[in-house]
Amino acid sequence: MEHPQPDRMPQDLSEVLKEATKEVHTQAENAEFMRNFQKGQVTPEGFKLVMASLYHIYVALEEEIEHNKENPVYSPLYFPEELHRRAALEQDMAFWYGPHWQKTIPYTPATQRYVKQLHEVGRTEPELLVAHAYTRYLGDLSGGQVLKKIAQKALDLPSSGEGLAFFTFPNIASAAKFKQLYRSRMNSLEMTPKVRQRVIEEAKTAFLLNIQLFEELQELLTQARAQRDCSRVQDSTPRETPREKPQLNVLSQAPLVRWVLTLSFLVATVAVVLYAI
Repeated sequence: MEHPQPDRMPQDLSEVLKEATKEVHTQAENAEFMRNFQKGQVTPEGFKLVMASLYHIYVALEEEIEHNKENPVYSPLYFPEELHRRAALEQDMAFWYGPHWQKTIPYTPATQRYVKQLHEVGRTEPELLVAHAYTRYLGDLSGGQVLKKIAQKALDLPSSGEGLAFFTFPNIASAAKFKQLYRSRMNSLEMTPKVRQRVIEEAKTAFLLNIQLFEELQELLTQARAQRDCSRVQDSTPRETPREKPQLNVLSQAPLVRWVLTLSFLVATVAVVLYAI
């Protein structure tokens, strides 16, 4: 008699995460903001917004990674020289927002929620940082390189890479080989089935946080566009002629009117005199 085999989860964590997040990954790519971006419909305003959000997100992520770099639940994935983006994003912030960018870059509510989640995970369940690192860094090394080319062309940025430091990984000679190494390290992490499931759910959460961010940024851009259009319409609408203006035109003819009245008075006076005589 053949005994039914229990369902077994695939051994490779990287493959498990890829399969489990396929649906939310597609949702993120199909968010209006990202669809427009992929079509090359990206404006400096929109690009600045998303880059500012990424700055806040990576500061939080890498702070928590540093706090847990010696923790065995994360340490095999610690590649600061190859992956960390904070320094690159600081260059981009200076390019897009000027020398006083720390005081001027936006910090939107969706970005704040993302940052809060990263800090919560790093302090209470550091093993879940694996999910966020996987979502962010491997995405940057994959689709992020396509977005870099699109932004460079759409925004007419210099070929030297200014304004796009975030997408450049100077310490990674081959993105394909590095991603293979990274996945191998992920697969070597020792996790109980319960922890692995928590990592899978956190990876989905990471994508959902990105979707919320994209939706918010699109809404901000839509509102800004509507305000500009409204201002443009107001500026181009002819102003109504003040009611007093026709009176000014009448008054401007006052000398002629006074001359006619004076002449009429004189004629009437002469007529009265003649009649009296």
